[in-house]
Amino acid sequence: MTGKGSVAGRAVKFTFLGVWLLFTVFPLYWITVTSLKAPGDIFHFPLAYWPERFSLENYRGLFGTADFGTYLTNSLVVSTVAGVTATAISMLSAYVLARFEFRTKSALLMAALVTQMIPSFIALGPLYLLMTDLKLVDNRLGLILVYIAVCVPFCTVMLRGFFENIPDALEEAAMIDGLSRFAALFRVLLPVMRPGIIAAFIFNFVNCWNELFLSVTLMNSDSNKTVPTALNGFISSFNIDWGSMSAAAVLTIAPTMLLFAFASRHIVQGLTSGSVKG
Repeated sequence: MTGKGSVAGRAVKFTFLGVWLLFTVFPLYWITVTSLKAPGDIFHFPLAYWPERFSLENYRGLFGTADFGTYLTNSLVVSTVAGVTATAISMLSAYVLARFEFRTKSALLMAALVTQMIPSFIALGPLYLLMTDLKLVDNRLGLILVYIAVCVPFCTVMLRGFFENIPDALEEAAMIDGLSRFAALFRVLLPVMRPGIIAAFIFNFVNCWNELFLSVTLMNSDSNKTVPTALNGFISSFNIDWGSMSAAAVLTIAPTMLLFAFASRHIVQGLTSGSVKG
């Protein structure tokens, strides 16, 4: 009975995982297939689940007429700079919150968590007025600063947990050996925290890469628009350019998939086992 129950349990589990995998992978497959169809074949009936003839016309149109390369470059620059800067700021603030006691510590932590409960579009009006006064509308630097402000609170709380998992004795031993607190942080603690830092950076990068509302609000000219704004531009009042949108979606998803593929080991370590080394 035990053996039969075990086999039945595994069958149910694998069936559930197979259905879940199908629902997860099929949209990606369909977007990719659609992007490789000629524009005239996309609405062909009955639907073809595999292109009769492969075409790169949608991709050529992206870089030939839509100037999608500029949008990719803007997203890459904005997401990388904002992700690195937000991770660095969060790392220092998380260290302070983990290692020191001061009167407003609890209030700061609560404020960082409360900011995650407020949808970003609620602040679009005041934010636009502020960025207008600072002359940072339609400016990549302005968008980078906004993204940093959005990413720092949650990332700080996240990295604080990693610092708290590192024994104080490790840092104290480094300081006894003659290192300053600042040197001990960078030469001893940060190498131990590498999985957590990588996980935090990827979180920040993906958030900035996929963000739409702030980018649409603050970026007006085509030379400064990011990828999500460009994808939104393929939808008009009377038509949706499915071929170009699918090709753009493939190129948008690819960098984040590659990032997760190459850094998956660090992400798992950072989000599960923390940063304690035995």
